[in-house]
Amino acid sequence: MEGHGAGAGRVLVLAFCVAGIWSAYITQGVLQETVSTKRFGPDGKRFEHLSFLNLAQNVVCLVWSFIMIMIWSRSSKGGAPWWSYWSAGITNTIGPAMGIEALKYISYPAQVLAKSSKMIPVMLMGTLVYGIRYTLPEYVCTFLVAGGVSLFALSKTSSKTISKLAHPNAPLGYGLCFLNLAFDGFTNATQDSLTERYPKTSAWDIMLGMNLWGTIYNMVYMFGWPQGIGFEAVQFCKQYPEAAWDIFLYCLCGAVGQNFIFLTISRFGSLANTTITTTRKFVSIVVSSLLSGNPLSVKQWASVAMVFSGLSYQIYLKWRKLQKKKKTT
Repeated sequence: MEGHGAGAGRVLVLAFCVAGIWSAYITQGVLQETVSTKRFGPDGKRFEHLSFLNLAQNVVCLVWSFIMIMIWSRSSKGGAPWWSYWSAGITNTIGPAMGIEALKYISYPAQVLAKSSKMIPVMLMGTLVYGIRYTLPEYVCTFLVAGGVSLFALSKTSSKTISKLAHPNAPLGYGLCFLNLAFDGFTNATQDSLTERYPKTSAWDIMLGMNLWGTIYNMVYMFGWPQGIGFEAVQFCKQYPEAAWDIFLYCLCGAVGQNFIFLTISRFGSLANTTITTTRKFVSIVVSSLLSGNPLSVKQWASVAMVFSGLSYQIYLKWRKLQKKKKTT
């Protein structure tokens, strides 16, 4: 009976994590799309300074992680020092800024699909730079994802979706997304290096260090001179409080979502987290299509199916590799 009780409790915690990640990030996606496409006020002005969302997110997550460390962390000794995040902070500032700026040029579903193809630059860099040889199933995954993203990009986008974009330009939008992935790759590698050198570094320490440097860099970029875009963004939020409220909720969703990701990884491992976040991306596309009025053609839905088939196969391959490791130990 105890075993059944523990098993049921574990299932409930997993369901709680799934609900938390889905609700936080799907809501954040809706808000991100709203801020990037909505026209505010009677004069129908757009919020053009989308990179300001990253600064707002940095500040909220910085405060959130500091509070979590004060509440939950017993000791910060042995963790990576705050200054060691400076290089990862640069790429973590530039990368997401490019990803969110892409929403001026391509639709939200297109951005989600493009950013789901992280394996493509990883495998390209691994093959060309480090001479890594990948298995046939891994190439199949990459082919499905790359083919799906390419097919979606080449498919005709509805005029209704295009009309919502500030400056429709598919090549520029996809280019920004792939640059975002390249910078993310460096950020992740640097974070892994820090956790290897400082094993006692907690997820909250990483969140604090990354967002501290992100706040510093973004503040300098946006408020470092009189013509900085930060002043215009703040003025826009003062003029249209609705935009400020959307941005605050967007940031809050990101901070809450991070909590559930950390909980999922600590309780169920990174594979479970990858599965939950991957399915969340698919649901985000469906929600965007239904709720935000971004109709997708049959060919585009086929592209979405291709991408998520590749991602699902990749998750299965990771699971199988994990099972083999467990058998050998």
